[in-house]
Amino acid sequence: MPVDFLSPAQRENYGRYPNDLAPEFIANYFFLDDQDREWIRNKRGAFSRLGYALQLTTARFVGTFYSDLTEIPYKIIERIATQINVADIQNSLERYQKSEQRWRHTVEIRTRYGFTEFNEEGIRFKLGRWLYALFWTGTDRPGLLFEQTVLWLINNKVLLPGITTVERFIAEIRSRMDTRLWRSLIKNLTNDQTEKLNNLLLVAEKQRQSLLDILRKGPVRASSKTLVKALKRIEMARELSIVLPKRLPEGRVSVLSRFANTAKTTAISRLSYERKMATLVAFAHHFEATAQDDALDILSIVLSELFSKAKRTNHKTRLRTIKDLDSAAATLIDACKVVLDNNLTDQEVRSKIFNIVGYEELIIAVTEVNALIQPPDDVFYRELEDKEQTIKNFLPSLLRVIHFDSNEAGKPIIQALDWLKSKSKKEAPMDLVSKTWKRYIHDKENQFNKTAYIFCVLDKLQGALKRRDLFISPSWRYSDPRANLHGGTEWEAIRPVICRSLNLTNEPHGYLQEFVNELDETYKLVAKNFDNNPFIRFDLIKGSEELILTQLDKLDEPESLKLLRSEVKSRLPRVDLPEVLLEIAKRTNFISAFTHINEGNARAVDLEISICAVLLAQACNTGLEPFVREDIPALKRDRLIWVDQNYIRDETITASNAILVAAQNQSKLAKKWGGGDIASADGMRFVVPVRSLHAAPNPKYFNQGRGVTWYNLLSNQRTGLNDVTVPGTLRDSLILLGVVLEQQTELKPTRIMTDTGAYSDIVFGLFRLLGYRFSPRLADLGDARFWRVDPLADYGKLNILAKHRANLERIIPHWDDVLRLVGSLKLGRVPATGIMRTLQVGDKPTRLAQAIAEIGRIDKTIHMLNYIHDESCRRSTLLQLNLTEGRHSLARSVFHGKRGELHQRYREGQEDQLGALGLVLNVLVHWNTIYMDATLDQLKNDNFPVNEEDEVRLSPFAKAHFNMLGRYSFSMSDEVKDGKLRSLRDPNNP
Repeated sequence: MPVDFLSPAQRENYGRYPNDLAPEFIANYFFLDDQDREWIRNKRGAFSRLGYALQLTTARFVGTFYSDLTEIPYKIIERIATQINVADIQNSLERYQKSEQRWRHTVEIRTRYGFTEFNEEGIRFKLGRWLYALFWTGTDRPGLLFEQTVLWLINNKVLLPGITTVERFIAEIRSRMDTRLWRSLIKNLTNDQTEKLNNLLLVAEKQRQSLLDILRKGPVRASSKTLVKALKRIEMARELSIVLPKRLPEGRVSVLSRFANTAKTTAISRLSYERKMATLVAFAHHFEATAQDDALDILSIVLSELFSKAKRTNHKTRLRTIKDLDSAAATLIDACKVVLDNNLTDQEVRSKIFNIVGYEELIIAVTEVNALIQPPDDVFYRELEDKEQTIKNFLPSLLRVIHFDSNEAGKPIIQALDWLKSKSKKEAPMDLVSKTWKRYIHDKENQFNKTAYIFCVLDKLQGALKRRDLFISPSWRYSDPRANLHGGTEWEAIRPVICRSLNLTNEPHGYLQEFVNELDETYKLVAKNFDNNPFIRFDLIKGSEELILTQLDKLDEPESLKLLRSEVKSRLPRVDLPEVLLEIAKRTNFISAFTHINEGNARAVDLEISICAVLLAQACNTGLEPFVREDIPALKRDRLIWVDQNYIRDETITASNAILVAAQNQSKLAKKWGGGDIASADGMRFVVPVRSLHAAPNPKYFNQGRGVTWYNLLSNQRTGLNDVTVPGTLRDSLILLGVVLEQQTELKPTRIMTDTGAYSDIVFGLFRLLGYRFSPRLADLGDARFWRVDPLADYGKLNILAKHRANLERIIPHWDDVLRLVGSLKLGRVPATGIMRTLQVGDKPTRLAQAIAEIGRIDKTIHMLNYIHDESCRRSTLLQLNLTEGRHSLARSVFHGKRGELHQRYREGQEDQLGALGLVLNVLVHWNTIYMDATLDQLKNDNFPVNEEDEVRLSPFAKAHFNMLGRYSFSMSDEVKDGKLRSLRDPNNP
């Protein structure tokens, strides 16, 4: 890995106080105990006591000493001064700066409180061993490793060394770990396995592709036949018989596997022996996991379509027989009217019914209704029965190849699968059979219907796979989500670091008390101002009072804003897309993040031109053809294909995007837009017209076709931070949590906004525990539940809302498990998208889930109260979400080729292409921001009235001045090559 991997923000903040320390945080971490105060009291003079106390608390919190104590946030200085009774703060600081005491104090603090230097004996060894463990448990992102290293040094009272020392140390550890990983992967290989792996790279006679190329192509459609082929593919993977040693870092193994999945076989062949064999081992192991995932994806689709089609068929049949049912029901109504006639005696009822309806007619009506009515939870077996052959096509192979495991809730299904596999003559296990299935499995004569039993097992298997009550190994998407949680001595070692980084406490009581106080104060604030808030009221609806929140009016645009927007727009230079990329590459050097997949430092002449061309080919959805120029070496077809295969991949796109985000963060205009502490997330849909398992139907967005949703995170500086591609449309708001946790830019948004959608108490709880504020837009509060903790608290008119009580006793006994879960999420041990499966058994939430839900209920209530109370909160949420729409509009214009449809069949291809789109969007936004800044400077120099409140409402998503069509030329003027800006347009001569 490169040695200089830190962002400018990480360098700037190293050994510095954060800018936004909360009062409760200061109260916790800047408390002087009795021994501290006793020792400080012995210092002569108020200035000496204050200086000593500040140096001590700074060393404890930041990990270093300050030469200038005025750089410490003043609220911290006040907190310390109050505890040691120093009144004249300013004079004391000035005297301390001039005295020699500060140098003696640092030596004394080191000795008395046990602070050590990084170079002292044993420190590097201890830190290295700790980093080895962290790396080996799955945390390998350099930025995150750096943050955790700094926290380790502070917690272990090691004074921070120079930042380059830490950077080099982490790079050295990661390099050693890569070598150790390669050797661990291949140490148990037999000669037979080595030969099989080497054969993957060979091209057999009369074949045009190697075995590796053939295996890498997964299924693209779902049917019973392709399911059988997918199961055979698993058996081919197992023929390699590669079993990995336990406790390897899955993230690093995944990087090797991804390389094997995308690189040419010739590139793999040229690797050193250790790395080559380790790469093939990783591929073989992950190939089985991928093959199993593909097979279960197909199984899920096949079963889903099977049961859905049975339901639709049943519905059509019901419609055809509705007249018969109506007629029979009418006959029974006539008979029932006689039964309900109180004027008739019991003896007269029977004869009158037969006189009105007739005995035979009544029998026919009863028989008809009995045949046509269905229970509300019917499983539509009569329609499924016709698909018996479809099941027989794949069931034997499925039972033979897939080895399911389960938690306690899934054991009945495992027993049923084992019974089917064994073809036993013993009675079938019936624990999984529900009442609705039982009527079909055992008929009136109690005869066993094996076909119905098989459909019942498959029905239960489908649901259990979604909940992960059933799981398989190895697997990416269907593994046991509980297996990777931190535990044992490993958890004991990292718990302090996790608590410090997330501002949590080892014991729950202090954290919860602050949380409850925040809820109570928010209730009282909103109640106090309720009558003065014109946007909220209570209305009587259906006999009960409901809260009504008036929608915001459209924000007026002053004439000054319209005029400024017009002036800026008229001055932005017209430019072709290739020139924009080359110019921003020159200004930010984001191209440097694109390293060769095999030979990290391999470069070529005019490589930046080739990389920009490939990025645009992906982002514009045109393919390489419009960019090919055989008369320009950097744009020859072979060169572009080589760059595409060796430089454009997920990790290089992510790294280059981080450079662009950092560059935008330095812009004057971007800083006026925001500090990067707010982000919003929304999805953009793409139709996928080709056959793909990683696409799903949704008639609202894709008509009769299938598609994906590109879910992306946008900062208030207008830069995209991270994205993920989801089949179909988003159903799980925890995907958003994954997007936030896995973003690797220098911006650290803490308030995450999203549009109205499905979100649970658990989602709110996890966001809060991980240091974020989940802030969805609230469209309707009519059915919302507001929670309280104190049953006796009086919240005035809000007592009508605060009907439900959060139970802290559900949290306290499980606090350590809560910390363990959020720690595993923070360090990437478990994916956020699979965490819900950790929190439930069957359809019931675990005790841990209930504890997190209680935290979420309190946080959600605080959010709703602030939302209804603060118009600016609602307005900022709406404006931030509107930014996402602006970005998506620009994305549609860029992604114009092939009718804007995504033609990638596989997940990796979709992610890489949409990742390139996101990168190009950030390039365009940064270019616009630079030239908008220059335009504003020009306008101010011309004495044009520019109001700051108008500046912040300017959008960098303008696109009319970009030429996105035609053949593309990659060239720049000399002035731009020299780092100068293009000349702005003359608005009078456009």
